[in-house]
Amino acid sequence: MALSFCGNDDAYGVENGTLNNGCFVDALNLVPHVFLLFITFPILFIGWGSQSSKVQIHHNTWLHFPGHNLRWILTFSLLFVHVCEFAEGIVSNKTMGTNHLHLYMPAFMGFVAATTSVVYYHNIETSNFPKLLLVLFIYWVLAFITKSIKLWKYAEFDVGPQHLRFCITGLLVLLYGLLMSVEINVIRVRRYVFFANPQKVKPPEDLQDLGVRFLQPFVNLLSKATYWWMNPLIMGAHKRPIELKKIGKLPIAMRALTNYLRLKDAYEDQRVTPSIWRSMYRAFGRPILLSSTFRYLADLLGFAGPLCISGIVKFLKDTYFGVHFMSSTKLLQNTSVLAVLLFLALILQRTFLQASYYVTIETGINLRGALLAMIYNKMLRLSTSNMSMGEMTLGQINNLVAIETNQLMWFLFLCPNLWAMPVQIVMGVILLYYLLGLSALVGASVIVLLAPIQYLIATKLADTQKSSLEHSTDRLKKTTEILKGIKLLKLYAWENIFCDSVEETRGKELTCLRTFALYTSMSIFMNAAIPIAAVLATFAMHHFINKSVPSPSEAFAALALFHILVTPLFLLSTVVRFAVKALVSNGFFTWGSNLSTLSDINIRIPTGQLTMIVGQVGCGKSSLLLAMLGEMQSKYHCHESTNRYSVAYATQKSWLLNATVEDNITFGSPFSKQRYKEVIDACSLQPDIDLLPFGDQTEIGERGINLSGGQRQRICVARALYQNTNIVFLDDPFSALDIHLSDHLMQEGILKFLQDDKRTVVMVTHKLQYLIHADWIIAMKDGSILREGTLKDIQTHDVELYDHWKTLMNRHDQELEKDIQQDSQTTLERKTLRRAFYSREAKSQVDDEDEEEEVEEEDDDNMSMTTNRRSKIPWKVCWCYMSSGGFFMVFLMVSSKLLKHSVIVAIDYWLALWTSSQTNQSLTNATLPTRSPDSYFLLVFIILCAAGITLCLITSLTVEFLGLSAATNLHHNLLNKIIHAPIRFFDVTPLGQILNRFSADTNIIDQHIPPTLESLTRSTLLCLSAIGVISSITPIFLIALIPLGIAFYFIQKYFRVASKDLQDLDDSTQLPLLCHFSETAEGLTTIRAFRHEARFKQRMLELTDTNNTAYLFLSAANRWLEVRTDYLGAVIVLAAAGASIWSLEYSLRSGMVGLGLTYALTVTNYLNWVVRNLADLEVQMSAVKKVNSFLSTESENYEGSMDASQVPENWPQDGEIKIQDLCVRYDPMLKPVLKHVNAYISPGQKVGICGRTGSGKSSLSLAFFNMVDIFEGRIVIDGIDICKLPLQTLRSRLSIILQDPVLFSGSIRFNLDPERTCTDDRLWEALEIAQLKNMVKALPGGLDAVVTEGGENFSVGQRQLFCLARAFVRKSSILIMDEATASIDMATENILQKVVMTAFADRTVVTIAHLVSSILDAEQVLVFSSGILVESDSAPNLLAQEESLFHVLVRTHK
Repeated sequence: MALSFCGNDDAYGVENGTLNNGCFVDALNLVPHVFLLFITFPILFIGWGSQSSKVQIHHNTWLHFPGHNLRWILTFSLLFVHVCEFAEGIVSNKTMGTNHLHLYMPAFMGFVAATTSVVYYHNIETSNFPKLLLVLFIYWVLAFITKSIKLWKYAEFDVGPQHLRFCITGLLVLLYGLLMSVEINVIRVRRYVFFANPQKVKPPEDLQDLGVRFLQPFVNLLSKATYWWMNPLIMGAHKRPIELKKIGKLPIAMRALTNYLRLKDAYEDQRVTPSIWRSMYRAFGRPILLSSTFRYLADLLGFAGPLCISGIVKFLKDTYFGVHFMSSTKLLQNTSVLAVLLFLALILQRTFLQASYYVTIETGINLRGALLAMIYNKMLRLSTSNMSMGEMTLGQINNLVAIETNQLMWFLFLCPNLWAMPVQIVMGVILLYYLLGLSALVGASVIVLLAPIQYLIATKLADTQKSSLEHSTDRLKKTTEILKGIKLLKLYAWENIFCDSVEETRGKELTCLRTFALYTSMSIFMNAAIPIAAVLATFAMHHFINKSVPSPSEAFAALALFHILVTPLFLLSTVVRFAVKALVSNGFFTWGSNLSTLSDINIRIPTGQLTMIVGQVGCGKSSLLLAMLGEMQSKYHCHESTNRYSVAYATQKSWLLNATVEDNITFGSPFSKQRYKEVIDACSLQPDIDLLPFGDQTEIGERGINLSGGQRQRICVARALYQNTNIVFLDDPFSALDIHLSDHLMQEGILKFLQDDKRTVVMVTHKLQYLIHADWIIAMKDGSILREGTLKDIQTHDVELYDHWKTLMNRHDQELEKDIQQDSQTTLERKTLRRAFYSREAKSQVDDEDEEEEVEEEDDDNMSMTTNRRSKIPWKVCWCYMSSGGFFMVFLMVSSKLLKHSVIVAIDYWLALWTSSQTNQSLTNATLPTRSPDSYFLLVFIILCAAGITLCLITSLTVEFLGLSAATNLHHNLLNKIIHAPIRFFDVTPLGQILNRFSADTNIIDQHIPPTLESLTRSTLLCLSAIGVISSITPIFLIALIPLGIAFYFIQKYFRVASKDLQDLDDSTQLPLLCHFSETAEGLTTIRAFRHEARFKQRMLELTDTNNTAYLFLSAANRWLEVRTDYLGAVIVLAAAGASIWSLEYSLRSGMVGLGLTYALTVTNYLNWVVRNLADLEVQMSAVKKVNSFLSTESENYEGSMDASQVPENWPQDGEIKIQDLCVRYDPMLKPVLKHVNAYISPGQKVGICGRTGSGKSSLSLAFFNMVDIFEGRIVIDGIDICKLPLQTLRSRLSIILQDPVLFSGSIRFNLDPERTCTDDRLWEALEIAQLKNMVKALPGGLDAVVTEGGENFSVGQRQLFCLARAFVRKSSILIMDEATASIDMATENILQKVVMTAFADRTVVTIAHLVSSILDAEQVLVFSSGILVESDSAPNLLAQEESLFHVLVRTHK
């Protein structure tokens, strides 16, 4: 057929007037479009010089012109109407004898012009050159005039609203008129033409700040809807990981401070009793309403899918229309038009849905920021009594911050669902009734009746998770204890006993996890089985009521509706649960207050002098300091408080920030090098700082290096000294310090540094020897002032009190003598710190080398290789996880999954055959001999549905229990590997890292991986089966699938890498925020004393904003993915519909078309879940990878070359030790720590081993237990080489007392004899020898008395004596004492020495000494230097040799 603009049937005649010729009017409508294209194309392609503002801003996001969003909405509406006009023209053209281009060509040109107009507008806007908008203004005017002429002529010829083209033209006139109005408004506001003074525009503050990278509020509407602005970030993640610097700051409107002020104003504006709910509605109600509107629109558009499927299937054969001006219903009976409408409806629905999600998430994050700021402000005002009386605990604060605010945020996320879902359900049921009548209500009632069961399951899941958490905490506590005392457990061969204890608790946890898995399976099963049950009930009922089957159009529209209905009902239970939790959470946001008082306080503090407050423990000294700080409320009288000024304050319980040593000392004050050095010297901190890996730039505190009590206290005192304040309060600054340090701090720090500055110092102390330095003394008793004045005053007026003090001072002098004799406590603390870093040096060197290698590799590789490595899915780790669950379970899961999806496809395929059977029977009566009865179809349908439901149950159970099996095996293997690892492993691996494997990583493996794996396999198989069904029905669809597959591959590849980075950022920014809250709660008094509330508040706001930025970017990335996968899904639906219509000539059954389109619709829902779940699984699999890295750890060789049965039961009987040419090292990669040592220890001999730090003393003690690598030589005990013995046998026959006394939580009996092999008499005998019998008898329960974690309910001395009793219980003929008296007082040391000389008189005792004086009575002394045995003789002989090392050591120590 020849092409002609007006057709070949004499349509060019203008006898009745030019404007009365329809073709001419259509040609006239082309003029504005051609004008616009002719003017704009040169401008767009040639470009213009940059006319943008001189201010450096994000140019492509600067929205200059008013009515921006309205313009975009109107332009999109215009494009949609042009598509309708084009479709109407094409369909009308088919009814004509010849081709009439004028029916659809102006519509096509209009579409091109509208697209050009928006591209042109965007370029003008970003270049800030409004004068060029005049072109658009002229275009809208011309288009409005030409379309108005067309509408006028239609009305003249009685073409009215009953004709579709009239309606389309009317809509176009309206849209062009509105766009013209928008353009006039821009001229009015910006005055770029027709006005003498154009308006100057200042860019928004956010866009002037190049640090603001979250641009969603500022970009144009199209970019907003598709998250196009995220492209550089997501695609750039392949080349370089996303860092905090890259995501920048939040816009001002989204910052925590802005939202806090908004919420606070809303809360304070309420005249009646303020309510947090009302405040939330007032502050954040508008965006929630906007989100709900988007959600309603999306839900309504969602029903377009089933209706369009119904139309396409119904009108497949009805393609003839015989009128030039058709009605709108006629157009909607065209299958191609319906396919395009279905595509557009899907695009719009998904855009609105993602917009709704984004708005609620942004609002939820804003609310969370506001609530966190509110909680923090309230916390800063909490009185000390609130915290100390337990009204508000640290746990409650952490709970508020980490859980309750998140509950409210999540409630807000799900809020629109609360009112959108009921509407969706009602609409769905109405449409079902319209399609299928009463039978549809039966199916709908199945869904509705089963919904409460879903809610019940969800509630049970929450309860089970809570009890699982309790067991998990208990297991972690036990694991922590094992890891802290691993050295002792190995030395005593108790690792298996403690391992069994953890396994027992793990068993209880697994019972809960089993129940959790069962409920999760039920939830998944219900979600999958309900649609099948509903469809079965509906079609079976339809068969019995109507004695026939529905038509394909009705059947598949109903099927699509059932799938729509299930989602809101499934989500409703979750939403309701979160609503309940949110209501509960809101109840936590009110706190009371409690008062604690001191009585009869009437004191004066002399300015510029040193005041000391003394008295017994609990008499109110610290309370008096707090009262002076304004921390305690006065009941009757106001005191002149110092709290108007900043006060430097050091608390009794040292408080550190998670920051560097320098930051902890300067505490926000300007840095002065000289002052800083003076303070460091005054507090004797330099030797400690020198030991730290990065000096004073080393991070300390909760997340940093663990310092000892004394080191922590000195840093706190240094902070108080450094501050340039007139008043300094010190609360018992010497409590954790030894006598040397106390004296130094008193002389250099307090008397010299503070007194020289004439600062007012108030100090609480128990060290009465310092009272002579006090200018003023306040003595307290039972919360009131006992006496105040100078020391001389008290000596004169209260002789009894003075004498009491004198007695106590004499005791202090005795302690001083003992301390001078000893290695000081500080030396030991430094030694511990040195060891901690020394043992990790090798590990860090290896790590550094690995990192360097990786960096070199990355530099050598080209960018594509780096990209490939970061986007690679960890299949190896996935397989490792699956195989941990057992091959049978993997087989069962895979086969049941495949079978289930095959049966589901079979159900829908059978439905297509059944519904098509009647239609095809009448059409192909000649070819089909007999018609299959409906009852036969129904029977097969029931069997298939029953099989489908059963397989849904099996698959949901197999995935969950495969996960449970994998979790069980991985934890069991990990625990056994760690417990049996060599001691070197614990020296080089930080405790926190090992604990992370047992806590966070185990939790991910237990509870997170199984549901993700289930969701991934389900959504992947649904998509694949859908694509398979469409391709089998219409093979031509495969052509469209190739570009779609390529697009999908790149989308998921880019997203997975970016998502992983953003998830890591979200996790890493959350921890500092939580830590800041807890450290603020712990240091409230210090922060308030220093008047640093504002600084800490600012820090909290920064941390909140940083975390919110990461979370917002992660949410935006999820929306980026979902928009793209949703649009891909829409294209798949369009391609499937197009392929079905095109394949019509191959006599395709209408039922099959319905089946294909229904499956195409499911792809839209599940495509993004494939990628999301894949990204989540990738992140979660890193937990498996970390656990696996520990599973490759070499275990100790527990077997030995001798069998345990070959070792005599009473070995070692004599206690004879021969050391022959012994060489020892900690690791094959390290140098030897002992070199060619030869020694002989006769039975029952008392041997002392000494040497300087690092000489190899402790290494020898470990060699006796075969805990280090003996690579040359041997140790023979009672004739047996220890290297040949099984480790369990060797270690269970020797005894050791370590420097650090280790006790485990449980009972005293368990700590002395965990193997439960000894009688009570034996245990009491051991306690008597250790002089603990009377103390234990006095405890409730005696031997079964409780020992708290780490033995904290006993003193250090008592703990060491328990360790002595433990060694005696073992009745071994050899006892090793590894610096056992290092951390105990003199009295306990005397007991220990006495017991060793009496109770162990007949046993071989090897004492490794930290004090040479403790081995002066030894029968043999071994002196080591740099791993070599340099001297071996009796103590008197060695002392007699003045040049001997032993003589030097004794002389320097005394």
